[in-house]
Amino acid sequence: MRGFVRRVSQKVSKLSDVQVEQFLNAVTEENEMLDSIFESLSTGLIIVDEKWFVLQNNKAVERYIPFKIRLEDVKVDTTPLWELIDDEDIADFLLSCYRSDRTNVCSEFTVTTPGGSVRFITVTIIPFIRRHTSAGTVVMVADVTEKRNQEVILHRMESLAGLTNLAASVAHEIKNPLGAISIHIQLIQKALKKAREGDGRLPDQKFVEKYLAVVNEEIDNLNKIVVDFLFAVRPVSATLALINPNKLLTKFAEFFRPEFAEKHVTLDLDLCGDAPRLMIDEKLFREVITNIVQNALAALLEKFPEQDAVNVRGKLRISTAVKNDRFILTFTDNGIGMTEKTVSHIFEPYYTTKPNGTGLGMTMAYKIIKEFSGDIAVSSVRGRGSVFTITLPVPQNGMRLLTHDSDTLSPVPVSKPASSEPEEQKDAHI
Repeated sequence: MRGFVRRVSQKVSKLSDVQVEQFLNAVTEENEMLDSIFESLSTGLIIVDEKWFVLQNNKAVERYIPFKIRLEDVKVDTTPLWELIDDEDIADFLLSCYRSDRTNVCSEFTVTTPGGSVRFITVTIIPFIRRHTSAGTVVMVADVTEKRNQEVILHRMESLAGLTNLAASVAHEIKNPLGAISIHIQLIQKALKKAREGDGRLPDQKFVEKYLAVVNEEIDNLNKIVVDFLFAVRPVSATLALINPNKLLTKFAEFFRPEFAEKHVTLDLDLCGDAPRLMIDEKLFREVITNIVQNALAALLEKFPEQDAVNVRGKLRISTAVKNDRFILTFTDNGIGMTEKTVSHIFEPYYTTKPNGTGLGMTMAYKIIKEFSGDIAVSSVRGRGSVFTITLPVPQNGMRLLTHDSDTLSPVPVSKPASSEPEEQKDAHI
């Protein structure tokens, strides 16, 4: 049909009125078909001119991106696209593409629906070509929420394998209180049996209460073990969103800084520039940071218990970097450090060197980082300090885009996926 319309349009002056009417009907039918296809696409599309004024869009795009005004409004004709969008991150991305004249780029964002649910979308910028020349830009918006959710579910299924080791640890922990309860109940039973076989007088009241107190204490221990176990095995309820980690670290550092200043410990931030947004949960990420920072502070105070404002020797440095599509977060302190045994067991449930520790703080940190599809590792030298290294994947859209060079289109190589192995640990000495 398109070829027919093109051929007839070249001879329109020679057509009769009936033929012109037939030609117009054919053009109208073709336009209606193209409009139907355009509106039927599940991918949201916006076509803008060279000044990024909207030329055309389909309904799907309004389901994915929040707009300040409806795209049917007359104001749209004279307003750049980024000023129409009611999402700061998406608007900034489009504005940066316009200013730098970038195309064939893609970025992922999270948006919140009116119902409060979080959706993941990809925004792809490609050139709009007419008659072999660039006539504007095409903005494609795709919903990848289901894909991200499937990745989370698969990851959680893999993590269930670790419950076997956890259950074995709990079984070992339960054996000791059960043994103590059994022994003391047997002692009470023997005393009662002896009394019945003798003069029938019951044992001294303090004697019975002593053993019953031990039984009650061990029952409390069992209850604590069960509660801790349920805490350790409960699924991590993560609400993942694309978040700038450097902004969170800066905010967390300001929260911790007064406590560090009070203890005369130095807290330094060394953050990389232009950090990528990561798929993390802000609340859970804060829990991980808090665990590591509090452990580091305890290690520093153990090594330097008598610091003052003039003689500050304890230091904690938090640094970030991006390498091979991985975001690397490092906590380096010059505290008391850990033995090789502690390092090898630090992420295991119930392992702790603190008198009142539960042994679950670092276990939860490990679970949370794994929920983020990342890795956490530690290296330490007793007496010199420790280094905790967290590596998190930089979200990749997995698309293979094309570059536009005049009339030629050529593929852009797609970088290889990063290795899941954590970065080699550095010496903990500062």
